[in-house]
Amino acid sequence: MNSPNTRPPLAVYVLAAAIFAQGTSEFMIAGLLPGLTRDLGVSVPRAGMLITAFALGMMIGAPVMTVLTLRLPRKFTLLVAAGGYVIMHLVGVLMHGYAGLMITRIVAAVLYATFWSASAVVATRLAGPRLLARSLALLVGGLSVANVIGVPAGTWLGERYGWRAAFVAVAIATAISAVAIAVLVPDTDTRSSVRLGALIRNEVGVFRSGRLWLALLTTALFQGGVFAAFSYFAPLLINVTQITVGRVPIYLLLFGVGALAGTSLGGRFADRGPLANVIISLVATLLASGLLLATSASPIGVGIAMILYALAAFSIAGGLNARVMGFAGSAPTLAAAVNTSAFNVGNAVGPWFGGLAITAGLGFRSPIGAGMIMLGLSLLVAIASVIIERRQVPKPIPVAAGSREPATCDA
Repeated sequence: MNSPNTRPPLAVYVLAAAIFAQGTSEFMIAGLLPGLTRDLGVSVPRAGMLITAFALGMMIGAPVMTVLTLRLPRKFTLLVAAGGYVIMHLVGVLMHGYAGLMITRIVAAVLYATFWSASAVVATRLAGPRLLARSLALLVGGLSVANVIGVPAGTWLGERYGWRAAFVAVAIATAISAVAIAVLVPDTDTRSSVRLGALIRNEVGVFRSGRLWLALLTTALFQGGVFAAFSYFAPLLINVTQITVGRVPIYLLLFGVGALAGTSLGGRFADRGPLANVIISLVATLLASGLLLATSASPIGVGIAMILYALAAFSIAGGLNARVMGFAGSAPTLAAAVNTSAFNVGNAVGPWFGGLAITAGLGFRSPIGAGMIMLGLSLLVAIASVIIERRQVPKPIPVAAGSREPATCDA
């Protein structure tokens, strides 16, 4: 039997389940693109902008909502954000135009960003430094499970009953997770007596670290590279691999299996050396991208390549998150939010960059090449981080009001 000290707390698993429910909606649009284009009467790149809009909502909403909710109990913030997410998906079901659906996606993204940031802070507080990377990887594991189960299921629902059925399913799953949070997640706040101005100064102060900014840039470029390719997997499979629309969920399931395996594997190694984990994962994702390009016309080959691509890409999650949260020390709330924004800068730019390649007439393989460019830039930034961190001695981060001890992040 495992010692309780070797596993993240139960509450972290509950939060991961909630992220699975909400994250399914973030990713499933890629599998719903064929139905959305038909129903809304828009092109594939234009429908893909729904992914970009969601990412922009998270990118802007995360830091703004974090500042606005700094004094609120984090458990209360989690419950309100989850409830709003349910409402936005039910409203989205009623939309029959592109513009209306776009608005609901942006608002839902702001709420999801709020939920994700609060979850990262709660998980960090509950897990402690030794299990930091593993606990954060577990949250990202919720997204991996979303890829394994949620995205294929959402795609299947979309093909059988229309994309609105997938939205209703997300609303139901999110509502169930909110009940679990209310019952099983403790409130970790100890800052109700601290003035808002002092809280903001403590949170903003951590951004004086240049190493933190390099970590955030690595995250944004990496995520952009992955989303440039992933957002157009369904059109790639239909138009290049020449599989039927009904088989797309099978390939997305394969991607999800690789993502789940990568998250689990990467989370274990990230606790030992986050920066090494980041660099190895980036190199592996670049190699897998090349394999995906080479096998895209083969139904069997592309399936294997998608598994390897997802395994490599998702193995980085624990390292990216642990570095940012470690550099943030005892004031992690805004850093968690800006880290969410960094991921979603990539989520926004990636589909746009991949769609730009398609619009330029380069074909449905071209988003993979666009992604490789961004992955290469991310690797260069990570290598620069190695050079800089070997020359610098980490300075201790002052303890914020209401905190117990500082935290550090070793490369």
